[in-house]
Amino acid sequence: MKRLMLTVLVLAAVLTAAVPETGAQEGPTVRIKDIARIDGVRDNQLFGLGLVTGLDGTGDGAGAQANVQMIANMLERFGITVSSDDLRLRNVAAVMVTADVPSSLREGDRTDVTISSVGDARSLAGGYLLQTPLEAGNGEIYAAAQGSISLGQDDSRRGGHTTTGTIPNGAIVEKDIPSSFRHDQDLVTLVLQRPDFSTASRLTEAINAAFTANTAFAEDSATVRVGVPSEYEGNVVGFIAALEELPVQPDTAARVVVNERTGTVVMGASVRIAPVAVAHGGLSVRVGVSQSAEPAESELDGQIGSVPDGSEPGGTSAADMDRFAVIGGSSVEELVNALNAIGAGPQDVISILQAIKAAGALFGELVIM
Repeated sequence: MKRLMLTVLVLAAVLTAAVPETGAQEGPTVRIKDIARIDGVRDNQLFGLGLVTGLDGTGDGAGAQANVQMIANMLERFGITVSSDDLRLRNVAAVMVTADVPSSLREGDRTDVTISSVGDARSLAGGYLLQTPLEAGNGEIYAAAQGSISLGQDDSRRGGHTTTGTIPNGAIVEKDIPSSFRHDQDLVTLVLQRPDFSTASRLTEAINAAFTANTAFAEDSATVRVGVPSEYEGNVVGFIAALEELPVQPDTAARVVVNERTGTVVMGASVRIAPVAVAHGGLSVRVGVSQSAEPAESELDGQIGSVPDGSEPGGTSAADMDRFAVIGGSSVEELVNALNAIGAGPQDVISILQAIKAAGALFGELVIM
């Protein structure tokens, strides 16, 4: 619990260290290729239903008919007619084969595939995937997969998950995947990974400063269209390479991310809190106390401590003490520092942040994972 509390404190301190005293947000400078992609250059998902053979009695049981029917169909292709009712197999498993294939791959190139059981097989360890056609969402077949399955560290001896594995370079591209990107086009479209009007505007300014004026214009918060300059005519790839290396400072929304399962809280430096008072169990926190105000003697700006809770007259043990903190600033760093200083646990921090957001005093997005 203490280690989780320390994690929250360190993350908040690091993220807020770069905030200038004036409150202006200065983000990192990154390359365009790290925040945007070229429209038309994308991955494509392929899938297929296949058979894994060579299992050591860990394949699908009698209740799974998919592999039995698939074996009967395969034998029939080889001129052997066998009723599926007569087959009893434990060394075969029906599997789903999936792959993400970039549009840049060409016929004959290889890519990785993932194998996962669709029946009641206990393990795919030692199995071999028979040739499996892989098709796209349009029903066209673009690759074929085959090979020995690797479970990595998740083998049966370690008690890991043994019904999912991979085949590195297990699929061969059989047909080029269509792409809308053309090397002879005169207009390149950038698509931001995180749509934001400020980032789109800054990206446009950076491109126009580096190339011909008015080369780029932002169409919306996610799309920036860039005309290919005359000096790059016939060399669109070279222009994109230069374009992707340009530095730009993306804008980020004020956001607090909370993982309730692990107790982790990650806060952006631009998140601010309005003056608010919070009472949570034995914790009391006041944020945004004015320096010119005249608070009670025990509520001086920045003071952190504990007072008797009054449940038992004269009680002074730690269990009988209410913990309080008074904060003069409005940053989440000060709030988290204060909460950790008075012994608040990760769940306490999460609950308090949720309550502050519900009260409309947290200026930023609260994301619960």
